[in-house]
Amino acid sequence: MANLFVIAAPSGCGKTSLVKALIKQTEGLCVSVSHTTRAARPGEQHGKNYFFVSKQEFDEINKNEGFIESAQVFDYYYGSAKQTVKDLLANGTDVILEIDWQGARQVKKSFTDAIGIFILPPSQLALRERLTDRGQDDKSIIDRRMQDAVSEMQHYDEFNYLVINDDFNLALDDLSTIIQAQRLLLSAQSLKYQPLLKTLI
Repeated sequence: MANLFVIAAPSGCGKTSLVKALIKQTEGLCVSVSHTTRAARPGEQHGKNYFFVSKQEFDEINKNEGFIESAQVFDYYYGSAKQTVKDLLANGTDVILEIDWQGARQVKKSFTDAIGIFILPPSQLALRERLTDRGQDDKSIIDRRMQDAVSEMQHYDEFNYLVINDDFNLALDDLSTIIQAQRLLLSAQSLKYQPLLKTLI
């Protein structure tokens, strides 16, 4: 019984770095690569970080109901391929979707057992500093991202777990604990160890 994890956070909370480290240290866990209409940033690779597509290509997939969720974030569109997620789960691989709260709502409609994890910064000041230190945006864009972040953070209570990314390693430990806890649920363990249980009982 594979798990679908939905991890959301405002821009600048360190979600991508945390997920990357989590994947590296956890067997049987992967990220579903999303489609996006934005251009690749330096170092990003097509098919690894995202599938970078045109707005026309994105609309075509969406029209054919090929996304488990899709959303507009700032001026761009993002979507997670439905069949990719289903195939990974069917093969017994736990899957992470890195999406926003709007996408999480959509996922819950199709995958009611999806586990939601929301990541918050330790303060608004820390978030602004992280956005500034990235050196990717000017002040006007950072101000806009901060406004959007405050709005996004109001939806934390729609998720199952809350992680505060103040200390990176502690936040990573929290995420790892959540993954392990879900794998140890009775429903998962009884299915995994069904042959053993038959010999014990």
